[in-house]
Amino acid sequence: MRLPVKLHHLPQRVATGAFILNSGISKWTADDETAAQLHGFAAGTYPFLAKLKPRDFVRLLAGTEIALGSALLLPVVPSALAGAGLAAFSGGLLGLYVRTPGMRKEGTPLPTQLGTPLAKDVWMLCIGLGLVLDDLTDRD
Repeated sequence: MRLPVKLHHLPQRVATGAFILNSGISKWTADDETAAQLHGFAAGTYPFLAKLKPRDFVRLLAGTEIALGSALLLPVVPSALAGAGLAAFSGGLLGLYVRTPGMRKEGTPLPTQLGTPLAKDVWMLCIGLGLVLDDLTDRD
């Protein structure tokens, strides 16, 4: 049986999958203060999230991270599908970076010290797009 994952996709899938899965597991048991902080930060950039209660938002975020991390780690999930999920998720994180005041140096795309933790998520976007493009352009 041939798995829908190429051998050269494994390093980036394992690295990002383990990172995101761990993040989701950590958030699953977040306390009320952490939930409020994460919810406030996200709702400030994406106002539609303000409709959710902080605890519900964090559970949704954690569940999303657990599902995405698992999809990246499980070799039965095609790389194009896992990569598309990763690109969408990291695009949302980069939206926080671009739209939140104080994340970037004035007039530039360069991060401030506060923005660096979000700006670095560009690597996940690139990995996701790479997985999708490699699968779509593969000529067996």
